[in-house]
Amino acid sequence: METLTALFGSAAKIKILRLFLFNTTTAFSAKDIGIRTGSKTPLVARELSSLIKADIIRKRHSTKGIAYILNEKFPYLDPLKNLLTVASIQADESLMKRFSGAGRTKLIVAAGVFIQNWDSRVDLLIVGDDLNITKIESIIKSIEAEIGKEIAYSAFETADFQYRMGIHDRLVRDILDYPHVTLLDRLGVV
Repeated sequence: METLTALFGSAAKIKILRLFLFNTTTAFSAKDIGIRTGSKTPLVARELSSLIKADIIRKRHSTKGIAYILNEKFPYLDPLKNLLTVASIQADESLMKRFSGAGRTKLIVAAGVFIQNWDSRVDLLIVGDDLNITKIESIIKSIEAEIGKEIAYSAFETADFQYRMGIHDRLVRDILDYPHVTLLDRLGVV
């Protein structure tokens, strides 16, 4: 994120850009943007002004007030989207380490947004014993705030996952049969 911050000026701007790039048809109020990105309202207002000047974001007036939406005609949307995900949201050891306190993890598989496969059904698969779902949800929310996109994930206890593997569960097959990156495999699955 340090490189992107140097290029774009602030971490808040990067989070705001990601929010719009992953929610291309959604209009957000300044308050919603602040909540979804974890940024303070004055900073959001300043960054939105900058993005409007660059013609990446458009201001829209409605009966509910002012909302902001992505300018889908901005010519560099796809390269910008790829840059903002590839440069900081990677399926690597740092992603795996985030889940170290969430239970005894045995398998972590990243797909979808983590490998720039935008059509994937699930972004993250976590398998382990004594999983702390509250902690996992907190970690996921943190990642979502960073990237501006909701993360589709599945978390299973080891026995449940092995049962699902045995019956060729469609969700599990959709993750393992399509492009993915295995970050941790103590089960010998992949």
